[in-house]
Amino acid sequence: MRIALLSYRSKPHCGGQGVYVRHLSRELALLGHDVEIFSGQPYPDLDQSAIDAGVRLTKVPSLDLYGEPEPFRTPRPSEYRDWIDLIEVGQMWTAAFGEPLTFSLRLARLMEKRRGDFDVVHDNQSLGYGLLRLPKMGFPLVATIHHPITRDRALAIKAAKGWRKITAARWHSFLAMQGRVARRIPVLLTVSRSSEVDTRKAFNIPVGRLETIPLGVDTELYRPPAGASSGTGDDGRVPGRIVCVASADAPLKGVSYLLEAIAKVAAERPVELTLVSKLDPAGPSARLIEQLSIGSSVRVVNGLDDEELAGLLASAQIAVVPSLYEGFSLPAVEAMSCGTPLIATRAGAIPEVVGEGEDAGAVLVPPRDSGAIAQEVLRLLDDEEARTALGAAARKRVEENYSWAAVAAKTVAAYQRAIDQNAAATAEEDQ
Repeated sequence: MRIALLSYRSKPHCGGQGVYVRHLSRELALLGHDVEIFSGQPYPDLDQSAIDAGVRLTKVPSLDLYGEPEPFRTPRPSEYRDWIDLIEVGQMWTAAFGEPLTFSLRLARLMEKRRGDFDVVHDNQSLGYGLLRLPKMGFPLVATIHHPITRDRALAIKAAKGWRKITAARWHSFLAMQGRVARRIPVLLTVSRSSEVDTRKAFNIPVGRLETIPLGVDTELYRPPAGASSGTGDDGRVPGRIVCVASADAPLKGVSYLLEAIAKVAAERPVELTLVSKLDPAGPSARLIEQLSIGSSVRVVNGLDDEELAGLLASAQIAVVPSLYEGFSLPAVEAMSCGTPLIATRAGAIPEVVGEGEDAGAVLVPPRDSGAIAQEVLRLLDDEEARTALGAAARKRVEENYSWAAVAAKTVAAYQRAIDQNAAATAEEDQ
């Protein structure tokens, strides 16, 4: 198949959509399919194996109004290229997030010139109005919805103070568009049963329209250190090291509750939290680190590539996912793949992903409960046997349930359904 894979932004590392695009494109190409990625900024980093297999990247540049080092900047007059740029700036000036819409409009314009180049188009949660032009051009269309951003909106509004509640609601105003577009896309994919239920409710999508295809992990890269994988204990792991991967400093990720837990743990024993995230120096997490006086116990890093992230997770005695909601949670699966004992919240799809009962790959705690996180951290740090057993169960669960090759094969089947539906609709119109 000739596949156009779309992503309005593809954060290269520790961002779910960017990880999805990188790995899915590689596995599709290794299955023999022709894959071209269309992405706005930030652009994905393609694996060399994907490039060798023929995956191509077509950049769909925006004005990049939210990128570092100058987020929310006003462009110079010379930067404006067309009416879509004016929409993008106008959305920002009115406190809205316009990238899903403007990416889809730019993409539709590009595809007008590429009508004969692709057998199927796969959107990665932009769900912008421009996508609705693609079926009219003859393209079969598939979309993946990782989770409905309605959860992010509710938590952001709740966390905001005063007039900022209005801007938080306005920032997420693109959700109305996404719901309208999702209801008109023939084949919809999601990544967990929990996300399927939430997406159907949020976007009013009929039962049976969403197919669940869990995400995967590279088990050769994300693997336990030699000593841990052989069952000889915590060899290769740094005593007291705890790792948390949070793609954004947002209320949804629950980082504040982890920081409170670390303050409790640090009062009893030496501990080091490595937080993989990009924190705003004036943001809530940075302020809380200062307020709790735990700066010496917290190390913040970002921009890690896959090898560095895998090595960090494998070096930890414990990983924590403190999220208030997750549609899947790649950080949880990556930690489990490294055989790293995981503490995670009973929120969204996390219990479904990590499992429950005797073979669970994580210890589950209530969301928003820093005391429960601290209690489990202290318990696991003091119990090497429990850590070893939990890490082994986690690795086994990943090996049995999650691989990118399986994700790609199931996704190709969804593409074929979209192609068949499109052909049937075209034949009906021609009669």
